[in-house]
Amino acid sequence: MLQEWKAMEKPEEEEIRARLAAAKEKLAKQQLLIKEQKIPVLVLMEGWGTAGKGSVIGQVIQNIDPRFFKVESMGEKSEEECRKPFLYRYFRRIPEEGKFVFLDSGWMDEIVKDELHGKLSDEDYAKRIESVRRFERQLTDNGYLVMKFFLHIPEKEQAKRIEHLEHEKDTVWRVSKNDLWQNRHYEKCEEAFSSYMKNTNMPSAPWYIIDAKSRKWTELQVLETLTQGIEIALSNQKLAVPLLQNIFPLVRMPLLAEVPLDKEIEADEYRKELKELQNRLGELHNRLYRKKVPVIIAYEGWDAAGKGGNIKRIAGALDPRGYEVHPIASPEPHEKARHYLWRFWTRLPKTGHIAIFDRTWYGRVLVERVEGFATEEEWKRAYQEINDMEAHLVKSGTIVLKFWMHIDKDEQEKRFKQRMETPEKQWKITDEDWRNRDKWDDYEKAVDEMMLRTSTTEAPWHIIEANSKLYARIKVLEIVVEALEKRLE
Repeated sequence: MLQEWKAMEKPEEEEIRARLAAAKEKLAKQQLLIKEQKIPVLVLMEGWGTAGKGSVIGQVIQNIDPRFFKVESMGEKSEEECRKPFLYRYFRRIPEEGKFVFLDSGWMDEIVKDELHGKLSDEDYAKRIESVRRFERQLTDNGYLVMKFFLHIPEKEQAKRIEHLEHEKDTVWRVSKNDLWQNRHYEKCEEAFSSYMKNTNMPSAPWYIIDAKSRKWTELQVLETLTQGIEIALSNQKLAVPLLQNIFPLVRMPLLAEVPLDKEIEADEYRKELKELQNRLGELHNRLYRKKVPVIIAYEGWDAAGKGGNIKRIAGALDPRGYEVHPIASPEPHEKARHYLWRFWTRLPKTGHIAIFDRTWYGRVLVERVEGFATEEEWKRAYQEINDMEAHLVKSGTIVLKFWMHIDKDEQEKRFKQRMETPEKQWKITDEDWRNRDKWDDYEKAVDEMMLRTSTTEAPWHIIEANSKLYARIKVLEIVVEALEKRLE
């Protein structure tokens, strides 16, 4: 892509000044429309070392209200980031609605650098590319404007800038080891950059190559391209996007109506098995920590199906320093202002730790679908987005276990009434629970479709027969223990 690229003819200085003034004025006006229409804008600034990425960002943001933007300089990974999936540190930095985030280098820089230095196999590189394509597609499908710039300078120009910076004691620190390595291996780097951009150049998030030899000319190209992109986003905000075809192999699941709910266990047997399984789970948790394997245990199910009691028996076997329970309620305003998966990406477990979710990202295709909080296009698109996320987690080494706690309608009514009659449990029952019960058939239809579309071979669903709380607790523990043992073999 870089090899075929031809730089535009640079205008005269007077023309540059006039166009710069017009572009700055345009961006200043657009930022208010961005805020008004709640469009999140992610600007990825990539390019050669010493090409001036930071300087360009500094010039652009002068035209934006400081309350509306954030600049992230993506340096070396922190210890926490090293212990999370590859996309974690990028997903957590996506902008809120109506705001800008500028990334000074991002996932391109990280992937290409790792490839050039032999840290990625061909297979791993291909997986990273596919993850990026899907990540960017998720953002644009959900209304994000993604602008990707590559600041390009010739080999001699880079060498000249490095020499100039190294000559002054106040600027020598700006020359990194990677900048020097790039210049020594310019052709090899150029080929790697070019290949990456070809593989990730998509209609919804294309690459813009910027001639960066002149500061003012660089600024003008970026500003004019950015304002054009914003202009299109403002006019196409409601544009529907086609749904992606599922590419993940699926596990056939029964309909909820086909699942018998007569499974039981005697109290004495329950107590015996509970103790044995909890002891085994505690041992496995220690081994997980040493092997640095992250685990996600995700619970969905009918109201009053026993999720809380089930979680209590899991947590009771674990070292409290190595797990966290996330009760998921309605999203907070700052969560609503981002991609709906953001609040889950920011709760991922570190390596060796366990994250237990009481309700999950599946709210998008359940409550948001049934209650009309998501459009039909949004919740239909979510199946693929969720499969993408879970596949990324599994490929990064995370064990993902998903449980649907299943009871029948009569059992739910019985438990609702018990809660109402028990003072210490009355807080568990709300008017919303009764209202949701009236939509049982709608929710059942949504659950059946969720199972059909998201029970992948890498992250299958487990339907737990929960009319008997004791049986349900033992079955979940057995599945968790078996999955951990299999990974640790």
